[in-house]
Amino acid sequence: MKTEHDELDPLEPGRAQELYLKQKEMDASKKTVQSHKYRLNAFIRWCDENNIDNLNDLTGRNLQEYRLWRQDDADLKKITLTQQMSTIRVFIKWCGSMEAVPADLYEKVMIPRVTPEEERSEEMLEAETAEAIREHLMRYHYASFEQTVFVLLWETGMRLGGAHSLDIGDIDIKNRRLELVHRPEQGTELKNGGAGERPIAITEGLAEILQDFIENTRKKITDEYGRTPLFTSSRGRRSRSSLRRAVYRVTAPCFRNEPCPGCTGTDDKKCPEAVSPHPIRRGSITHFLTKDIPTEVVSDRMNVSRDVLDKHYDRRSEEVKLEQRRGYLDNI
Repeated sequence: MKTEHDELDPLEPGRAQELYLKQKEMDASKKTVQSHKYRLNAFIRWCDENNIDNLNDLTGRNLQEYRLWRQDDADLKKITLTQQMSTIRVFIKWCGSMEAVPADLYEKVMIPRVTPEEERSEEMLEAETAEAIREHLMRYHYASFEQTVFVLLWETGMRLGGAHSLDIGDIDIKNRRLELVHRPEQGTELKNGGAGERPIAITEGLAEILQDFIENTRKKITDEYGRTPLFTSSRGRRSRSSLRRAVYRVTAPCFRNEPCPGCTGTDDKKCPEAVSPHPIRRGSITHFLTKDIPTEVVSDRMNVSRDVLDKHYDRRSEEVKLEQRRGYLDNI
C-alpha cells in the first residue's frame, strides 16, 4: 500500500534551496533574494547537522525542533524569528509544489505572533545626537567621506541604497537637487525599483558639502560601467558595506570623544553604541514630522507610504503630536 511519502520525489535540502532561489530571482529584487538565502542557510545547516538529506523525510515535529534550535542558536529577537520562520514557511510551501514534501506541510510551520509594539523597531538616531555629530564633522572632518555620507543620509532621509546609487551626474549643485535613479543592470538598485526614482531638494549647506567633497576629496575615478559614482575608492564605486561602516564610525560616541560604555576603542569591531543607517532614516523622518512638515511631503520625499510611515518610522510621542495639533487649532 502506497503512503503519502511514496508519492514524493527525493530532493536534497541544499538543492531545494538552490532551485528555490533561482525561482525567486524571477519575481523578487536582488536584496530580497539575498535575504531569503541568508535565512535559509541556517535551515540547510540544521538539516545537515540532523542528517536530513532528503526533504521527503521532513515532518512537522522537525519544523518545530528547527524553530526552537534557531531561537537558541542565534538568540534572536521575536520579530527577527518571525521573519525567519515566515521565510521557512514560504520555502516549505514551494517544496510542496515541487512534491518534495506533503503539500500541506507548510501549515505546520509555527510563526511567533508579535504585537504591534514588537513589530515596530524602536532604534532611532535622535535629532539632538544627529546635530552633535554634524557639528563635530563640520569642525574636524569637513568635506570628508564620512561627513558627506552622514549629512546626506540625515538631511534627505534616503536609504543607504539610494546614497550608494548616486553618480556625479545625478547631483545638481546650482539648483540644489539630487536625482535618484534605479539602474539594476549597472549594479545600483533602489529598494522600490523604478517607483523609488525621484528628485530630492537639498539644503544650501548640503550642496556646499557635496561640492567641496567632489572637488577636493572624492577620488576621480569611474566604475566598471563607465559611470562616475559620487562615492569612490581606488577600485571604483564604494560598496554599501563601506558606506555602512562610515555610519557606524561617526555615530559611535567615542568618535566625538564622548563616554562610550562597552566600547573597546578599536576599529576591528563595531562600537555597541553606534547605529546602522536605517535608524538615521527613522530619526530623519521623525525630525521632519516634528518640525511640522506635512506627512504627505515627508512621505513623497522619503519614498515611503503613509501606512508604513505611521507604523515603522514616526517616533513622535503622543505629547508632541498633541502640541502640534494644538498649534493648528490656535490659528482657527
